[in-house]
Amino acid sequence: MVYLAANEGRIVTTKEIAEKLSVSKDHLSKVLQRLAKAGYVNSIRGPKGGFVLGKSGVEATLLEIYELIEGPVRRTECILGTGACRGNECIFGDLVSKIDEEVKDYLSTTKISDLVGIFNP
Repeated sequence: MVYLAANEGRIVTTKEIAEKLSVSKDHLSKVLQRLAKAGYVNSIRGPKGGFVLGKSGVEATLLEIYELIEGPVRRTECILGTGACRGNECIFGDLVSKIDEEVKDYLSTTKISDLVGIFNP
């Protein structure tokens, strides 16, 4: 979506975005379709088709987009993946929950429009 915002006024193909971001074109296509269904991007059909950012897309937060694609942000249970503390106090103290809160705060306060400058079309 940031790439689309940086290319405002131009129809951008899935192939172009996939190449620019070095991601799977097939996976990106599924993500773009989900974003289109939610109204964040508009799909243009035809031989010169592609995608443009929808009206609501530029002001969307990263949290909105993340949760649309991945589901709700959840609290990290155990970063070791083992439950090594066995339910007792975490060896990292409240560090993990602080990181969780900082990430969620960043995602909820950062809009697509805030990130446009990272791409040079």
